[in-house]
Amino acid sequence: MILLESGEMYLETILVLQKEKANVRSIDISNEMHFSKPSVSRAVKTLKTNGYINVDENGYITFTDKGKAIAEDIYDRHQVLTSCLLSLGVPQNLAAKDACKIEHDLSPETFAAIKKHMKKYLSAKKK
Repeated sequence: MILLESGEMYLETILVLQKEKANVRSIDISNEMHFSKPSVSRAVKTLKTNGYINVDENGYITFTDKGKAIAEDIYDRHQVLTSCLLSLGVPQNLAAKDACKIEHDLSPETFAAIKKHMKKYLSAKKK
């Protein structure tokens, strides 16, 4: 199954929330993304049904291996693209917002090239 952009956004949000606090529930996602509780509930159900997350009896959400790999990939894309845009002089808030739009549509090859370039750029900048 191909995960849509919205599913990737949910997985990335869960990952970011898990970095902030150990236990994440649907209400946390709703508050973070500013989406209604019913919308988040439907998305969580879909992610669970498709094997990306687990939800325990207390409503706490954890990743499956497949879900965590996707979340980490999207988060890495977001971080690298934000860094790239910042290096071009884009203001922080706009860089993060635009990176979020770009991260879902880049081919793996293009992203790999950007990531490679940014590593070289940041390495040269430190010298």
